[in-house]
Amino acid sequence: MKRRYIVAYAGFFKRSAVLGVLLALGAFAPFPISARAADGLWAVYDSALRGAKYIDLTHVITPAMPVWAGFAPPVFGRAEAATAVPPFARQGQVFTYAASGFEASRYVLPTDQLGTQLDPPAHWAPEYPSIDELPPTYTLRPLVVIPMQDKVARDPGYQLQVADITAFEARHGRIPAGSVVFVRSDWSKGWPDPALARQDRFPGVSLAALQFLHLRRHILFHGHEPLDTDDTPTLEGEHWLMHHGYAQAEGLANLDQVGPTGCLVAIGYPKFQGGTGGYARYVAICPHDWPHGVAIGQVAEAPLPRSDRPLHWDARAGMRVR
Repeated sequence: MKRRYIVAYAGFFKRSAVLGVLLALGAFAPFPISARAADGLWAVYDSALRGAKYIDLTHVITPAMPVWAGFAPPVFGRAEAATAVPPFARQGQVFTYAASGFEASRYVLPTDQLGTQLDPPAHWAPEYPSIDELPPTYTLRPLVVIPMQDKVARDPGYQLQVADITAFEARHGRIPAGSVVFVRSDWSKGWPDPALARQDRFPGVSLAALQFLHLRRHILFHGHEPLDTDDTPTLEGEHWLMHHGYAQAEGLANLDQVGPTGCLVAIGYPKFQGGTGGYARYVAICPHDWPHGVAIGQVAEAPLPRSDRPLHWDARAGMRVR
């Protein structure tokens, strides 16, 4: 990254975790990083990420979750032995804690468009990358959250406009190139009511706003809380994105816990070969003094905590519960 872009990032995210990362990397130094930090990126972890606050922006996948009308819901089950595997199970026997010592799950996933997602452009345009072809550089980016929940409260079908973006920048600074921009609408507060997926009008992002973010601000991708980009009959925004090689995030949660600037977003997803969608997990990484989220050391991690309510199969719910 050229020095002038680094300076722009620092001005935009001053006193933030991002600035701490850049300083730890030696971004403002005239000599190589290796001359300043023998531990390399471990120094970044120790100085900025170890004490940061982590906020999950991801919905849990369940059999009763909201699903776009064109797709069937997922079905959960208990895995059975495909062949005899002594001493764990006979052929066709369900793996159970009591008989096998462990359990495994079986999932029927009618689509790769479930819950919190990362849509690769191949979702609509086969000439562009599928989910397994996205570069590993998608892993960690500066996060911008543009709030429009007040307008959505007055108009449930409000679509983000270019004027909303420029007003945001007038207050918070220019959106940096290469960042991820999430749009807060608070639509996800109704999750997991399946009726959410049947709404005719819901908040979205206008085509003009998408074009501004990509062609003028050169962001990596944007994301929104609903399961579609906009409520136009042809999904014009999603069509434009995919056919121009852009990815997008859908089904986001907990954006009300993230500030407009100053956080990073970690991005993870499975690599299905030729996948046209992706179950994704997004985690916001915010400064140590942010009031939301959890920091490393505040929760048990290794070993993980033991529950006094063992996991068990609930036939009525169609999944394991505690």
